[in-house]
Amino acid sequence: MYKKILRISWEQYLDVDKTFAVDATASSEIFRHSKFAALKVKDAIADYFRNIKGRRPDVNTEFPHLRVNLHINQDQCSLSLDSTADSLHKRGYRANTLEAPINEVLAAGMILLSGWDGKTTFVDPMCGSGTLIIEAALFATHAPPQLHRQAFGFMKWRDFDKRLWEDIVDKAKAQITPLQCDIFGFDKDMRAVRVSAQNIFSAHLEGQGIKVEKQSIEKLVPPTPPGMVITNPPYDERLKEDEIEAFYKMIGDRLKQAFAGYEAWLISSNQEALKHIGLRPSQKMTLFNGSLECKFQKYELYEGSRE
Repeated sequence: MYKKILRISWEQYLDVDKTFAVDATASSEIFRHSKFAALKVKDAIADYFRNIKGRRPDVNTEFPHLRVNLHINQDQCSLSLDSTADSLHKRGYRANTLEAPINEVLAAGMILLSGWDGKTTFVDPMCGSGTLIIEAALFATHAPPQLHRQAFGFMKWRDFDKRLWEDIVDKAKAQITPLQCDIFGFDKDMRAVRVSAQNIFSAHLEGQGIKVEKQSIEKLVPPTPPGMVITNPPYDERLKEDEIEAFYKMIGDRLKQAFAGYEAWLISSNQEALKHIGLRPSQKMTLFNGSLECKFQKYELYEGSRE
């Protein structure tokens, strides 16, 4: 591995007076420690420049000009350049959060999987930090993810074309449209209302008409249908078994009683609690919220019986 990396023409990607870093993951009988694998890559890059320039670039693990990713699976090794630096799942708008916020990318994926068209009313009756309503607004207005992010890893690359990037950003901004639907977030906790409002502002969505109000789902009277409900209720981490089952039964009862004419999607890792919703799901998907395997289930809500 060292010899092959030493043969790469690293001056195409890095100047000797710039900095670099190496991240590594390894699952291999050959490399039992990823830090050792990363060290060998660092040595190869440093030795390459020492051989052709007489000196080597410095390492900067925090903000390097070039970050190299090494991935080893048994005897297969891949080396790549990190074009993003900080993970893309971090959208950048969460100025504040409450306990166990849903991953932004998962929230966006749930909205796409639901089939919501971005035109009918969208409701999250347990909005927490506001992630789902913000992702819904970004989707409905055709706003590209990361639009307001100031820095990507590729901006430090030698071949970065600033004018081309600015042109791409301008074209993306030109596709953004005003919000054409109502988006509501409700939560029984006033902290959630405040945090959601802060995050909406951070997402540059203030003034779009997104409404966040303090209200528990037990008493919530939703806007006139049709509409889409997508929500991420508590899974059971802080509730006893009988409490979580009663809570999910209440959710199902409220959906049936108050949300006729809506489609509703719930995600939860607590499959036993989901059985107490008391409604038959018309669709089920398996998704992962971090390491938690979850069910994402659709409920079609009708006045009376479906017939």
